[in-house]
Amino acid sequence: MTETNGNSDILAQIAATLNDLKQQQAALAAKIDALAASKTTASLSDSSAPTLPAPIVKAPDSPPHKNAKPITASSATTSQKWGPRVVLTTYPHQSGVKPIPLHWGNSDPMARGPLVASRAPEAVKYRNCIGAHGGSYSIYHALAVAIDDLPVDHIPNYENAQPPVVFGPFPQWGDSKKIVSLDPFGHVAPWIFSKWTAPDGTPVQVRPTMAITKAHMSLVEMERAVATGRIKVDGKIVINDRGDLAVTKVAAEPVWYLPGVAERFNISETALRRALFEDTGGSYPELITRPDIKVFLPPIGGLTVYIFGDVSKIADTNYKLALRVHDECNGSDVFGSDICTCRPYLLFGIEEAVKEAQNGGSGVVIYFRKEGRALGEVTKYLVYNARKRYGDSAAEYFTRTENIAGVKDMRFQALMPDILHWLGITKIDRMLSMSNMKHDAIVSQGISIIERVPIPEDMIPEDSRVEIDAKISAGYFTDGRVLTESELAEVHGRPWEDVDH
Repeated sequence: MTETNGNSDILAQIAATLNDLKQQQAALAAKIDALAASKTTASLSDSSAPTLPAPIVKAPDSPPHKNAKPITASSATTSQKWGPRVVLTTYPHQSGVKPIPLHWGNSDPMARGPLVASRAPEAVKYRNCIGAHGGSYSIYHALAVAIDDLPVDHIPNYENAQPPVVFGPFPQWGDSKKIVSLDPFGHVAPWIFSKWTAPDGTPVQVRPTMAITKAHMSLVEMERAVATGRIKVDGKIVINDRGDLAVTKVAAEPVWYLPGVAERFNISETALRRALFEDTGGSYPELITRPDIKVFLPPIGGLTVYIFGDVSKIADTNYKLALRVHDECNGSDVFGSDICTCRPYLLFGIEEAVKEAQNGGSGVVIYFRKEGRALGEVTKYLVYNARKRYGDSAAEYFTRTENIAGVKDMRFQALMPDILHWLGITKIDRMLSMSNMKHDAIVSQGISIIERVPIPEDMIPEDSRVEIDAKISAGYFTDGRVLTESELAEVHGRPWEDVDH
C-alpha cells in the first residue's frame, strides 16, 4: 500500500468516526429534548423528527435580588417562567421551527400575515420576527417580568383600545419599496388578526406596533400666539384663549424589513445583519442564524405624529399640507436650552401647521426619537464641552462632533419618509425645515415639496448662531446669504465664563 493510499484510508476512517459522532450527538439532543418536553410544555421539538442541536445552557435558579418581591405562591423561578433550557438561537430547518409566512408589501393584511415576535412556549416556533415588541422599552418589560411585577404569560386586553379615527389604506401600504421601517397595519393588528391561528390551530398572539389617539395640547407659546393675534380661536383646532390645540396623535415603533432597509442604504442584507449583530454586542444571534426571518424589531426609539385639522385631508392633494419633521432634542425641546434652534423651530412648525389647518388644509408635525443627531445625549454633551473649550466657532462646529463621534450625523434620513408614505402623503406644500438631508430623502421617495420654509431670523437664539450658520454653510436651505469661510470663523457662541460654576 502506497503512502498516499494509506493517508486516504486514515482520512476515510476519521470521516466515518466524525459522522458516527454527529449521529450520536443528534440522537442525544433528541433524547434531551424529549426529556425536557416531559417536564415542561416549553419545547421547540415535535415528536415527528429529531431536533437539530442548538446552543443551550442550563437556566440558573439564582436567589431573587434584594429589591425583588418575596417568593410567593404566584411568583416563579426562572425555570418555572421559561423552562429549564435557555434557547440562545434557532435555525431555519430546525425541527419544530415553523415561522408564519410573511409576504411584506402585500396590500391585503391577511395575505401579508401577522408579525409574531413572542417567545412564549406555544408561539416561539411560529416567530417570524427577530427582537421584541416595545422598542427600547422592551428592556423595562423584561425587568418587570424579572422582579415579578408582570407575569411572564400576561396577555394584553385590547378591548376599546382601537383607533378613534380611520387611516388608509393607501397604495403605499402595499409597496415593499415605500415602507420598510414600520408595519403599515401596526395600528390595527390586534383586531384584524384577532382570530388568526397557526397552521396547527394554535391561537397566535399579535401585538400592535402603532397606536392612534386624540388629545389636547397646551403650550404657553400658543397662548402668546393667540394673544398677539397670530392664530385665532376657532373652537375646533384652537380651542380657547389659552391656545389649547386639538390634535390627533400617532405613535409608531420601528419594524425593519431587512431586505428593504438594506436596499434603501445601498448595502447588502448580509452586511446589515452582521453590523446589527456585532454593534449590539451579539444580542440578536438570529440575525445571523435565521436568514429566513426578514423582519427585525430594533431596540430604538420610535416616532410620534401630531396632526392638526381633518386627518382625511393629509393625503388629498386638493388641500394644502404644512409639514415639519423634527428630531428629538431634549435639552432644547423640553428644557429650553438656547445652544440650538430646536425648540424655536419646533414651535414655529406647530404654529404654521395650525394655521394651515385653519386655512382649510392640514398640518402635521412628526417627532422622531433621534436625540443628538442619533448620537445620544452623552455624546452631545461631550461635544458641547469640546466646542466651548475650543472657542465655539461656527467654522469648527462639525469638527468637534466628528472628533468624538466619528461622524457628523447618524440620523440617516433614508428611512424617515416611510411615515409620510403611511400617511398617504404625495405632496408637501410647505416644508418647515432647512435640512438638506430631510429634503433629499423625501424627494428621492417621489414626494414633491413645493416650498421650503426656514426658521424666522427673530426666533434664532443668539447662542445658536454657531449651529445654524454652520449648517447653512454645509448645505442647509436658506433664503438669505451663505457666510464665507472667513465670516464663519468670526461666528462664536457664548463662552462659559458668563456662567457660575
